Amino acid sequence: MRLHNLLRSTASAAVVGAVVFGFAGAASAQSTPQPAQTTVDDIIVTAQKREQNLQDVPIVVTTLSQETLEGAGVHDIKDLQILTPGMTVTSTSSEASTTVRIRGVGTVGDNPGLESSVGVVIDGVYRSRNSVGFGDLGEMSRIEVLKGPQGTLFGKNTSAGVINILTEAPSFTPGFNGEVTAGNFDQFGVAASVTGPLSDTLAMRLYAARRVRDGFYDVNTGDGPRTQTHDANQDFYTVRGQLLWLPNDSTSMRLIADYSKRDEYCCVGVQLRTGSTYPFIDGLSVGTGQTPPAAGNGPLPFSRTAYANRDTGQSVEDKGVSLEINVDLQGFGGATLTSVTSARDWASTLGQDVDYTGADIAYRVNDGDYGYQVKNLTQEFRLAGATDSVDWLIGLFATKEDIDRTDSWYFGADYTPFLSFLLSAGLAGGGAPFPISPGTIGCYTAVGQTAPGLGNCLTTGGAVNGGGIGFTVGQGYRDAYEQGSTSFAVFTNNSWHVTDAFDITLGLRYTMDDKSLDGLQHNINGNSNTCNATLANAGAIGGVLGANAATIFGTICLPWANSAFENRTVAEDFDDGELSGTIKASYRLNDSVMVYGSYARGYKSFGYNLDRVQSGITPAASLLFPSEVVDSYEAGIKTTLFNRTVLLNATYFDQTFTDFQLNTFLGTAFVVESIPELTSRGVDADFLWFTPVEGLSFQGGVTYTDAQYGNFTAADLTSPGNFPQLSLLPGARASFAPEWSATGSVNFDRSIGNGLRFGISLAAKYSTDYNTGSDLLPYKQQDDMAILNGRVTFGADDDRWVFEIWGQNLTDEEYVQVAYNAPLQGSAFQKTVQPNGTYFNPALDTQTYDAFLGQPRTYGMTLRLKY
Repeated sequence: MRLHNLLRSTASAAVVGAVVFGFAGAASAQSTPQPAQTTVDDIIVTAQKREQNLQDVPIVVTTLSQETLEGAGVHDIKDLQILTPGMTVTSTSSEASTTVRIRGVGTVGDNPGLESSVGVVIDGVYRSRNSVGFGDLGEMSRIEVLKGPQGTLFGKNTSAGVINILTEAPSFTPGFNGEVTAGNFDQFGVAASVTGPLSDTLAMRLYAARRVRDGFYDVNTGDGPRTQTHDANQDFYTVRGQLLWLPNDSTSMRLIADYSKRDEYCCVGVQLRTGSTYPFIDGLSVGTGQTPPAAGNGPLPFSRTAYANRDTGQSVEDKGVSLEINVDLQGFGGATLTSVTSARDWASTLGQDVDYTGADIAYRVNDGDYGYQVKNLTQEFRLAGATDSVDWLIGLFATKEDIDRTDSWYFGADYTPFLSFLLSAGLAGGGAPFPISPGTIGCYTAVGQTAPGLGNCLTTGGAVNGGGIGFTVGQGYRDAYEQGSTSFAVFTNNSWHVTDAFDITLGLRYTMDDKSLDGLQHNINGNSNTCNATLANAGAIGGVLGANAATIFGTICLPWANSAFENRTVAEDFDDGELSGTIKASYRLNDSVMVYGSYARGYKSFGYNLDRVQSGITPAASLLFPSEVVDSYEAGIKTTLFNRTVLLNATYFDQTFTDFQLNTFLGTAFVVESIPELTSRGVDADFLWFTPVEGLSFQGGVTYTDAQYGNFTAADLTSPGNFPQLSLLPGARASFAPEWSATGSVNFDRSIGNGLRFGISLAAKYSTDYNTGSDLLPYKQQDDMAILNGRVTFGADDDRWVFEIWGQNLTDEEYVQVAYNAPLQGSAFQKTVQPNGTYFNPALDTQTYDAFLGQPRTYGMTLRLKY
């Protein structure tokens, strides 16, 4: 009866704690809507899948309340990073490529074959890709960011951490919330929710939102046919419905169904530095085609003007359903049996201007041939209980995942002349007596070409003895991949209260994975002919160009034009098992101070690179990459001070990743390479103060991170041929790993009389400089920066209405999310080792560098209504 009455009378937080993670510890929850937190004792987390006070958990947890999240303007996981030191969230060529990193460790999301190093869990359901977890999170109760390996309880692919999101559950107390938002960039949004009882034992909650906004980029459309002159807009809606059923005094069931749809333009890149290929782009495009180079091809001023002649439309659809059942087993020592079942379906189709210029070189069309779909079925069972000396938990987890990826490539009208420019410029730069010309591709592909004929053709810029074919304008290939995987795991997590002050926690998990890949790589519209015609003339090309012949073959037979991929089938299967776990020891020196130490081993599953991968012009025999594991050690202290109104925690961490899965863009294709070792060491510190001033609190944190790759050589890589473009990594600081990262927020909200309230919220984050490219090229360095969000609220004491004025990135900080090598536009790495011991020489760097930018300053007003 206790649980039945508790759930029926609780509006939000206690329901989430009791329903989502079982009923252990729920007796301390209030039977009425919980007031705002005023002491550290009010902070309850579920980091160990049972309700515990934050200061009793021997894990680094940044917990963010509903008030803090609203004050910082958090709607999705990208917004979350302003409140979490040591965490970055970025997106690249689409919002479907979202990546979360913690302590400098994460997995680039451009390839769906890669699973995430940072897991996202929403209401107990694991989202297998960060992009699948990206979207409007709706009504949030709280968010917990768990740092370090969390594989014991949260499963594989949480080797760097977990973002645990808990949303508001149905309430038996009727209620309505609504909001209307308007802001700059023509931003407009509406959201509403309703909750209440349908019967004595059944409650519901329904949430819906619609948000639109213009883009942050001005787009020069160059050759067209693109007409959209803005990019990175927002246009989506989401619906989320829930039922909470209490059929008897010991059972609860929570059913959640959600659907969201995005139809947006994203993402164009801007030039950070325009390299030596600019004259070719300029000559082929309407207008300049890209930002003109600075003096000496140096860095360009920050600009939000992008160049794209093709559409970058994206459509993302996300839907799912989950059912959580909790049964209080009275006859089994008070244990709780939990079952979580889910089915999810996420799909994207994308358009892309591949070259990020106004010239019509290459593109992808948002017609269903470019994108991917992820379907998941999951089932988890947990049985948890407690005795006087042991808190115990055992569980089973199973998942079936199917990924369908399609990839398509279109040759623009400028592709053939642009490639001719590149090849002839390369020969001329090497001292060959040939002019730079847009017409030399036909020299290499002419039927029966001879060495004298080729020489004469190149000398005349393709005017004589040419006549061979170029690349067919239009669709050049269409690939399809199907990856199926099943995973089973058994796990246990148990805490032994050795004494009233000393606890030992032991957790183990054994995971069994089986993955298979079937693919068909198919050139269409005669796309194989150009490569084949060039290879047929190998004798003549070698006779005239000698060692330069390999460059000719490699450039004409790039992955999207390589005849070796014509009707090529891919079929692979692999299975493996891995033991992960943790051991923790904590000792409470007194009521205010706890010290702890821990060891954890995490596991990130093997997978397949769902892309065209080749070495030279030979397709890779296998697309498999091995599993990633991490060994992590932590030692920390948690203190609760000044009459339990101040929290001050600090933890030293030492993590070593083996076979770190690095997804990197080599200028022509994404490849996954296993880096032998990556270490991440440093200190996490968190601070929270509920001040004596009514309604005023401060929260913040700082992370010091020293994340470095180990020393390795080409022989240590899966594909030694990748080493030249990874040669800056050995012994270097990892990308997206600022040495220092600090956050701070202040929240003030109190009654000012006459039935009115006033509040102010500020949230800020500072990061020292870090590199935004996986290859660590210097032009990709982001300087130290600070982001500030703010909100002022005025409304009724009972929250019946609240008016807010808000701003994000108030100082209009100009920063780069991710910098990358513009495709086919120069070269940063050389073919031989340079004097500095790497393959990079800044004096010989001709690369054009592009970037996806962070958001500019946004501001607006929101009216909230509550009944």
